[in-house]
Amino acid sequence: MKKWHSGYVAMIAASVSLIGFSACQDDEGPMIPEQNVVELAAEDPDFNTLSTAIEEADLVTTLSSDGPFTVFAPTDAAFGSFLIDNDLTAEELLASSSLSDILTYHVVSGTRLSTDLESGAVSSLEGTNFYISEDPTGNFWINGSAQVTEADIRASNGVIHQLDGVIVNPSQTIAEIAVEASEATNPEFTQLVAALNRVDLVEEVNGGSSDNLTVFAPTDAAFEQLYEDLGVSGLEEISDENLTSILLYHVVPARAFSQDLRQDASLPTLLEGENLTVDLANLQINESGLISNSLNIHGINGVIHAIDRVLIPSGL
Repeated sequence: MKKWHSGYVAMIAASVSLIGFSACQDDEGPMIPEQNVVELAAEDPDFNTLSTAIEEADLVTTLSSDGPFTVFAPTDAAFGSFLIDNDLTAEELLASSSLSDILTYHVVSGTRLSTDLESGAVSSLEGTNFYISEDPTGNFWINGSAQVTEADIRASNGVIHQLDGVIVNPSQTIAEIAVEASEATNPEFTQLVAALNRVDLVEEVNGGSSDNLTVFAPTDAAFEQLYEDLGVSGLEEISDENLTSILLYHVVPARAFSQDLRQDASLPTLLEGENLTVDLANLQINESGLISNSLNIHGINGVIHAIDRVLIPSGL
């Protein structure tokens, strides 16, 4: 956060007048810098990539206007990780036709200080929602993947919150993510996809942004353990009724990122009357472990958390 310093005046008579002047400033609230969000980003050594991207995306005029704007600003390190994760060069990112959409997805109309932030959907300047979560220690996260590491960098036309990650608007539903994973070179969720297809529940985990689902998705190894526990060879030996109940028990009708979960919380599921219990201390949902490197897989209609055991409802 930018720090503003004022010199001390040594003369006794002048100091008396300064005390009165300072009191007036305190009454009027904190001083607002003359620089707008674009100018502040350009002066900050952590935002070199962001500043260049704003210029390349022709957003300087927009973000220099009166606004006000709240900018969730990825650092250079955040952009560096984003490039590696997406197998991109900086040049390719800056030349991308989606650069403007990526940047405006990080911008909100209006001034939202950290005291104004709360968990839930926020409409971005790009036109779609991103999602704020507050973790149990009070830190704010966006889409479950990027943390606000420095807040309330005030500008003349808004405020900047520094992010340690780049957020991207999801382009696939939960169902589409699972299917793609099942067809990958190193496939995962093949049994989950087969089970959903078997009992015609694919549409239950499909849909738009207003559906807001959380799927605790068992891995293939989790299903193999289930078959062993039940003494069966595969899905075909589990009745449609039981399989439907098991699958619905893994879906929560709310978009809950890992940072939204709380110790001992009871989560309602799509299986009527059956709830899941959160054990954050042991990173578990019921008796199933959350897989730490496969959390917060964000989709259009919700979020996926991979788990290492299939959850069984109490009635089965």
